[in-house]
Amino acid sequence: MLHRVAILGASGYTGAELVRLIATHPTIEIVALSGDRKAGMAMAEVFPFLRHLELPRLARIEDINFADMDLVFCALPHATSQAVIRELPRALKVVDLSADFRLRDPAEYQKWYGKPHAAPELQAEAVYGLTEFYREQIEAARLVAGTGCNAAAGQYAVRPLIAAGVIDLDEIVIDLKAGVSGAGRALKENLLHAELSEGTQPYSAGGTHRHLGEFDQEFSRVAGRQVRVQFTPHLLPMNRGILATVYVRGEPQAVHGALSVAYEHEPFLEVLPFGALPSTHDVRGSNFVHVGVVGDRIPGRAVVVCALDNLTKGSSGQAIQNANLMLGAEETAGLMLAPLFP
Repeated sequence: MLHRVAILGASGYTGAELVRLIATHPTIEIVALSGDRKAGMAMAEVFPFLRHLELPRLARIEDINFADMDLVFCALPHATSQAVIRELPRALKVVDLSADFRLRDPAEYQKWYGKPHAAPELQAEAVYGLTEFYREQIEAARLVAGTGCNAAAGQYAVRPLIAAGVIDLDEIVIDLKAGVSGAGRALKENLLHAELSEGTQPYSAGGTHRHLGEFDQEFSRVAGRQVRVQFTPHLLPMNRGILATVYVRGEPQAVHGALSVAYEHEPFLEVLPFGALPSTHDVRGSNFVHVGVVGDRIPGRAVVVCALDNLTKGSSGQAIQNANLMLGAEETAGLMLAPLFP
């Protein structure tokens, strides 16, 4: 069965990544693409690397006919998706890649994003899209909220450890390195090549990064009590990739064992042998996640390192994985591409 989909916000990085991946999908057909500022243009003009594909021209959202579609990927900027999704036909399934529906509590959304939620009735309906932990809910959902890419990396490293009770919940430190595409495609002075290259810098330090809202929500939910982690992201002069280095108090072998059990049957999660550590190079352009564990020189402490591609498993690949579940397709369909190397 062929599923007809639209991609809203197709002129951004995550939109282009959706197109790249769906091009290999056996049961999904792209029938509409939106890109308001580039409406009327061919995708080949916006993204020459997609020139080989036959794709609909970019259109304004209001000009798209959503009749006979099965699902919409919404890759619009934060705070834009709320109003757009509210107006879509109720029969449509929606996978949202923005931050608009990630936080279940409207007060938490206002706290982290600085404004009231415009569609709280949809916020209550949305299922959090970390596929491996919400599979059954996603299968039955109409609206799935994709996770933050940083939030996904941190959760893959920590969430099974909380569930297994093998770490101290009050001593979790997440030190994360992220590629520049995570900041989106809009022009920003600090992301110019001359400003960014040949250096690195922390950002949103001291507990101000918005993905902390997801960590608070999800870790506390798993633990059954409040969990607050320390989290500092750093911007690296690379296009793709996230490397999360997590420091925990726990027996290293028990930490490795808990992760191995949690991900034993997961098609995209690979726990490396004890003592081996991942690299962003080894997951680049793929939906795979590599997790490694080493013991610290201080007894009873461990270091967990998680690598994923922020545009694929951290966003668009995750979105397709969730859409597969929602549409009754094979979960891995269109997503078994090997990582790019070198």
